[in-house]
Amino acid sequence: MPMSLLDIWLGILQGLGTTAAVTAYGLVFAVPFALVFGVAQFLTHGVMRLLVTGVIEFWRSTAVIILLFVFYYALPVVGITLSALTVSAMVLGLNAGGYASQAVRAGLQALPPGQKEAGAALGLSRPAILLLIELPQALIAMSPTFVNTLIQLVKATALVSLVTLTDMTFRAKEIAQVEYNPVAIYTALLLAFFAVCYPIALAGRWLEARVAAPGSRSSGI
Repeated sequence: MPMSLLDIWLGILQGLGTTAAVTAYGLVFAVPFALVFGVAQFLTHGVMRLLVTGVIEFWRSTAVIILLFVFYYALPVVGITLSALTVSAMVLGLNAGGYASQAVRAGLQALPPGQKEAGAALGLSRPAILLLIELPQALIAMSPTFVNTLIQLVKATALVSLVTLTDMTFRAKEIAQVEYNPVAIYTALLLAFFAVCYPIALAGRWLEARVAAPGSRSSGI
């Protein structure tokens, strides 16, 4: 008896745990990378800035599918073996972090120069000005962008089935092998990703409204 759309959808959701794990571990790579390299690109100049930008552009501009294959299938040739979960989280996280780092840099650059001058007038060091004055304001303003980055990270997990992880896309492929109904199967997969991403998008809209509201902390100190 052919599977119904609901049965297919529930079968696909059996891979939700893997999708969630890759997303969560991906954030462990993405957030520190975005903060460290976004701030570094904002503060550095000359050759050092070129080096920082080079690292960012490597992760931001290289195709994710190629990075997955290289780190999972090519590294063992030189004696480095990483688990599929580690490779997936690292590649997707650093790719997302590359994009988010530009939001960090742009958010810092958008702050009025008077913020830094006021901190200097109070006798604060440059690191203290960054940590106590600039970053808190920039991060509040950038919070909707980070929500969008999270959504992109969730959607990118559709690629991890290529390195044998049993995520939602992998489950859809498994069902497709025994149930020839591509329209229903991939419609159910689409609905599964929509069910995961849409609540995050709603949270992002709420957060964006809070940030943009008059009197919010992002308006300055």
